[in-house]
Amino acid sequence: MDSTRVTEQPTSFERPQTGADPADPRGALVRTSTPPAPYDGAGTPAPGACAGALPPQARAGETPPSGPGTTTPGPTTPSAATPSTTTSSGKDTRPVGTDPEHSQPAAAAEPATHRPRPVPETIPAQPGTEQDRSSQDGAGGPERRSGQGLPPGRPTPMRRDGDRLRFVGAATRRIARGIDLDEIVMGLCRATVPTFSDAILVYLRDPLPVGDERPVGPLVLRLRRTDRLRPIGDGTEERDTDGGFTSPFQPEPAEISDLDTVGTELCEVRPGSALAEVLRGVRPVFTDTPAAHAALPELLGEGGEFVVPSGQRAILAPLRGRRRVIGAALFLRRPDRLAFEPDDLLVAAQLATHSALGIDKAVLYGREAYIADELQRTMLPETLPRPTGVRLASRYLPAAETARVGGDWYDAIPLPGSRVALVVGDVMGHSMTSAAIMGQLRTTAQTLAGLDLPPQEVLHHLDEQAQRLGTDRMATCLYAVYDPVSHRITIANAGHPPPVLLHLGGEAEVLRVPPGAPIGVGGVDFEAVELDAPAGATLLLYTDGLVESRLRDVWTGIEQLREKLEATARLTGPDHPPPLEALCDEVLDMLGPGDRDDDIALLAARFDGIAPSDVAYWFLEPEDAAPGRARRLARRALSRWGMEELTDSVELLVSEVVTNAVRYASRPITLRLLRTDVLRCEVGDDVPQLPRLRQARATDEGGRGLYLVNRLARRWGATRLSTGKVVWFELNRT
Repeated sequence: MDSTRVTEQPTSFERPQTGADPADPRGALVRTSTPPAPYDGAGTPAPGACAGALPPQARAGETPPSGPGTTTPGPTTPSAATPSTTTSSGKDTRPVGTDPEHSQPAAAAEPATHRPRPVPETIPAQPGTEQDRSSQDGAGGPERRSGQGLPPGRPTPMRRDGDRLRFVGAATRRIARGIDLDEIVMGLCRATVPTFSDAILVYLRDPLPVGDERPVGPLVLRLRRTDRLRPIGDGTEERDTDGGFTSPFQPEPAEISDLDTVGTELCEVRPGSALAEVLRGVRPVFTDTPAAHAALPELLGEGGEFVVPSGQRAILAPLRGRRRVIGAALFLRRPDRLAFEPDDLLVAAQLATHSALGIDKAVLYGREAYIADELQRTMLPETLPRPTGVRLASRYLPAAETARVGGDWYDAIPLPGSRVALVVGDVMGHSMTSAAIMGQLRTTAQTLAGLDLPPQEVLHHLDEQAQRLGTDRMATCLYAVYDPVSHRITIANAGHPPPVLLHLGGEAEVLRVPPGAPIGVGGVDFEAVELDAPAGATLLLYTDGLVESRLRDVWTGIEQLREKLEATARLTGPDHPPPLEALCDEVLDMLGPGDRDDDIALLAARFDGIAPSDVAYWFLEPEDAAPGRARRLARRALSRWGMEELTDSVELLVSEVVTNAVRYASRPITLRLLRTDVLRCEVGDDVPQLPRLRQARATDEGGRGLYLVNRLARRWGATRLSTGKVVWFELNRT
């Protein structure tokens, strides 16, 4: 027995193309030359019906009607299959399931497993075909309304009001799907070409006003986008993969050249001009009206009005937003296509209104996104410092494209003695409020780090600051201070995930630090631990967005991070640590599609350290002989390092700085020389007042020491400590 062929039935006036591939998105949308024929009451196709169509089937519990391709358990007759239930008054009392109009295919008649797919919501094709119209108006006869003949293979215009409503509904839904400017303008173009017009030109104000801003300067329109029909198969068409209507119309290249010359890049609208009057009128108009015809040369350039098809084949529609006109759209039809009708002006008005409101929305969204990006950029370090003995790399990822700001932050702060403070924190949430609180806490941490407070004291003051900001301002933070001279790191934690240390041999270790309570809880104490930081090791600080998601808990994510670091280290070998930038990228690659529930801050620090042979350290008593002794000690150190060419400059500057310290200090003075890529000298005393550079008068006996330091040193500065201050300067190694 031949299997019954299942054909896809359209759910609206759109008709499937005969012989189309069911996987082709155009199959349910393009027109067919043969409309589906109805069935008669006996279950047989009417004359001219498609042989592959399914006969009507009864619902469950009813006797199925017989017909071609249908088998029943026993012999039946048409009268038995569809009993007559017409009363004497002429009322049909048959069950709904036996009505051919409501018939459904039975499960037993479907040997194939393929089920008809639903027609996607898209731009409706233009209803009717030439064969439909020929059956109504006579084969080969003229079109019923205009009296013009229908060229074979050309798109037909919309004729019914219901068709227009369905088209406008589908087009406006497509336009509303866009969230940025380009998506909305493209949605307008793809929705109208070729269903409503053969070409469209969209002009937008340049620049576009935002919200209630009053535009300044003349009104300038810029051609934002244009869409035209293209020959299928020439490589220039942009196939709509969004489920839209794809026209089978294939125009000749000679016909395209006319519309390709329409449109200029910029158009300045002069006050009182014909184009200004059309835009002020807001309503779409045909270009054959005197006002619109006079406006075409201004919009399209000289000679543009001669390229636009004559008659009612072009519509100029102003785009008016919530406050003002923001552009214009020009809909064009070819001369060989039926002209627009007066009702098409209403369609153009709806398209223009929805597009203009969407453009207003996109401009406002763009401004909000710009503000969010700028806020996040200014809240995070623009560049990382390059402290002595450590290399740094960082990454930041927002939670999602729609949430561009968050409460995660990182920072690296140089400290006296060539030390560096490494900070990473996370404020609850990823909103503008979280970003603002994060900025205040980051500023507070920088200020506290400048005072050279211990890590636990920094967290204590941050906790107090969070309580002053509000009762519900909660954050986690990890604060670490690395000393490249001693190769030690001091860490204090406030409810943050523990750091991971990747050793030079390739072993990754999760550091055991006291967890502590989050910042903002109040009334808690913070502990600090001091750990070894060997040269070549890499410390990774991160926020919980990297290791926690809906698919995994924190500790599972930390273990996966540790394994990822070890796998990355094996690629470069045990004696060569992986590059920092590549290491950060590899760490972020561990994130899966469902692992982006929160924003992510990542800070990696490679400890190079300073070798003991490159450090010279002395204590000096605050006495008159201290400057001379400091010069001799510095000369010996430079001679040992082979830097005798810097002896004169170093002796002069060391003498000036030590002399200032001796004048005010009451406790021993410290002198330290560090040899790295530069020569650094540090002098510390117990006086908290910082020296200031000033211009000495000609009669002054002193005040010129810092002036000499400023002129001869590469850099210099003074930093206040908890026990006093440190004055330092650097000289280039020659």
